[in-house]
Amino acid sequence: MNRKFCFLKLLFAGFLFVSQTTLTAGPKIYNVLDFGVVADGHTVNTTAIQKLIDDCSAKGGGTVFFPEGKFVSGTILIKDGVTLSLGENVELMGSTDIADYQLVDPFRTGNGAPMGYCFIGAVDAKNVGIIGKGTINGRGKEVLESGGRGKRPFLLRIVRCNGVVVKGVRLINSTAWTTHFFASRNINIEDVYINSRGLGNNDGFDIDCSQDVKITNCEVDTGDDALCFKTTWSKMSCKNIVVKGMRLTSNHAGIKFGTESMAPFENIKISDVYIYDTNNGGIKINSVDGAQIRNVEISDVVMDNVRTPILLRLGSRLNVFRRDSDTKQETGVIENVTIRNVKARSAAETQLNPPTGVLITGVPGHPIKNLTLENIEISLPGGGTLENSHHEVPEAVAEYPEVRAFGPTIPAYGIWARHIEDLKLKKISLTLANSDVRPAFIVQDGKNIEISNSRIPVSSGSESVIRFEDVAGAVVKGIKAEGAASAFVKVEGAKSCNVIVKQNRISGIEKELEN
Repeated sequence: MNRKFCFLKLLFAGFLFVSQTTLTAGPKIYNVLDFGVVADGHTVNTTAIQKLIDDCSAKGGGTVFFPEGKFVSGTILIKDGVTLSLGENVELMGSTDIADYQLVDPFRTGNGAPMGYCFIGAVDAKNVGIIGKGTINGRGKEVLESGGRGKRPFLLRIVRCNGVVVKGVRLINSTAWTTHFFASRNINIEDVYINSRGLGNNDGFDIDCSQDVKITNCEVDTGDDALCFKTTWSKMSCKNIVVKGMRLTSNHAGIKFGTESMAPFENIKISDVYIYDTNNGGIKINSVDGAQIRNVEISDVVMDNVRTPILLRLGSRLNVFRRDSDTKQETGVIENVTIRNVKARSAAETQLNPPTGVLITGVPGHPIKNLTLENIEISLPGGGTLENSHHEVPEAVAEYPEVRAFGPTIPAYGIWARHIEDLKLKKISLTLANSDVRPAFIVQDGKNIEISNSRIPVSSGSESVIRFEDVAGAVVKGIKAEGAASAFVKVEGAKSCNVIVKQNRISGIEKELEN
């Protein structure tokens, strides 16, 4: 009996030992210095680093760890189950020899340029990551100066991957786009700092045909768009994306959808964002290559010193970026978009002269539908004249969808909307630093328009505060408009009908409604 008890006790102890070993075992950590990698800031370590990544993946995955030092490499491709971990005082530096970079899944950008080279990449991989407090430095200017102008590698390129983590790292000095996540799923980006300026196409985050993406608490300072959603391929949508806690500055837009826009953009929520010192817009939503943009919500945004705070453009450029697998599409859709809780201060000088707060335009026969702007405060420089208020804006149907395509003059100072159905403008508050006699709101070729509970300054000499041109069905109510003008609401166009004006406070304005 005692022998049997002892045997069972030993058997249980052995089982417990095996169980504990299984529970505590984790991914292996491989220090790159133990595998022939040199941290002298000069030696090009591409071969040694890639071999270590390949071996790590073949053994079931693990962490490739870079301790303190400066490591130089050409293209590195992360494989299944591998995470690159960069210590706090690590700088992973791109080689200045363009021959050290690989072309990965080539395509063309919105302006037709061939792209696809990269510094750090992953292709058709699962469960990959880049973590730590270190820096990845693309050394973009040095790459171009050494003859890389025709290739321009991205800093980080993720292609058709599932399960991606990028956390804590600094990404600087890219030769082109800083990051490009293409046709990938289950992406988590957190506490990342980006600084890339001085070269063409220095985007920050480019989320392209990717799904189930979460981006939180990141800071971006870029020469091109800071946070950009693209669909360069018609076969996979940008879908199920949450962005929160961002600080963005750029030489172009803070938040941008497009211009590359073939597949849909769906179920995207962006909130808690500070955008400052942008030279080409705060929020820009573009579908110009056939994309259907639906169910987008942008909220709780502060903009300071931005050129043209908001632009929405549905157009018919209809470009193709992957010509071996795609063909030209029909004009797309923008519908069910909400932008709320925004405070914006326009720059004194913008692409438009004089500045305008919001531009919204579809194309004839293809209106933007079900758009809500709610609780929007915009501070504007003013300066518009009566002549400006009657300026005819070009359609620019097939042009690159930038504000400049419609300028330099917009006839409304606050919100100008054209080719639009089911537009709701709620709790809009506008302020002017100087007189501006253009209407605050103009809607052209519209249907089912609601403007409510808003505060609008009126400059002496204005012909109207709100102007509708060929608008079928509109309600204007709860507006406080103080100042001298000939009319509060002016209705023009043979297609205009069913315009209701009620419950407004319009002291100093001669006519409430002028047909």
